[in-house]
Amino acid sequence: MKQDSILRVGIIGAGWIAEKAAITLNGLNECECYAIASRSLEKAEAFAKTWKIRKSYGSYAELIADPDVDLVYVATPHSHHYDVTKEALLAGKPCLVEKAFMANARQTKEIIELAHERKVFLAEAIWTRYQPLVNIVRELLNKGQIGTPRLLTATLGYSMGDKPRIMRADLCGGALLDLGVYALNFVRMFFPADIVSMESQCVKSKTGMDLTNAISIILTDGMLCNLQSSAACVGDNIGVISGTEGNLIIDNINNPQTITVNGPDRTYIETIHVPQQITGYEYQFIACRQALIDGLLEPREMPHEETLYIMQLMDGLRQKWGVHYPMDENWG
Repeated sequence: MKQDSILRVGIIGAGWIAEKAAITLNGLNECECYAIASRSLEKAEAFAKTWKIRKSYGSYAELIADPDVDLVYVATPHSHHYDVTKEALLAGKPCLVEKAFMANARQTKEIIELAHERKVFLAEAIWTRYQPLVNIVRELLNKGQIGTPRLLTATLGYSMGDKPRIMRADLCGGALLDLGVYALNFVRMFFPADIVSMESQCVKSKTGMDLTNAISIILTDGMLCNLQSSAACVGDNIGVISGTEGNLIIDNINNPQTITVNGPDRTYIETIHVPQQITGYEYQFIACRQALIDGLLEPREMPHEETLYIMQLMDGLRQKWGVHYPMDENWG
């Protein structure tokens, strides 16, 4: 891909995440929301009309076969990521796949290996990894703004009722893959040290999916990380990194807008605002475009090994909790 080329994105799936992507792409000059595919042509055509998209398809295969699609954005439920992404990679199409990347680590490993074998670009759309806040916080930590970090807390909760994608095992339900993935990434973005120990608990739904969970992690660098996620209540969604000389309070680990910097004895120092955004999704599309221009197989912001590591962590947690999906093999 050339430096001055416009990235033409084809969206697979026409739900609310696809709508957010369309809004984002329509606000970018270097990217275009070029095509939309749904299993219903009528739905795809309505989506295309609403968001002024050039092409609409009544099957995923048709969009993947379109030679003018530069990047396939997989916006289906977690349960359908594997088949769609595999089909796209086999066709040589670069893919940006919504979080959680796959149903489990086995699927993740297979898809990453296929991308490397075929030499096709592949990325996970965990949008927080691509946002400006990441580098801002890293710089604050590196310059010793809060001294030596010792404790991290992060919560993400939404009252989601009985949504099928939360309650059904065949749709890879539960809070962990939908929400807890952000809390785990919040740790890994800033503290990628090895895990010494990890303890957890969860409250399950009548359908056997994790509705609310708590995870406590100790890292080799001496950090203690306490994480909570819930699909059953309204959380404060705040992330706090506490050090020997102060703390950083991130207002929303799902889509951060401000960082409050406090010094010793919680003395207020400043509030840092992230740059104005379209939706926050733009950074992942811009990153994918640049990676394609540079001839990379993965984005710098979210390497494949990180995607696989997070999925392995979530597999381990679900195994302990007894939260199983039909895609999980040999779990007993």
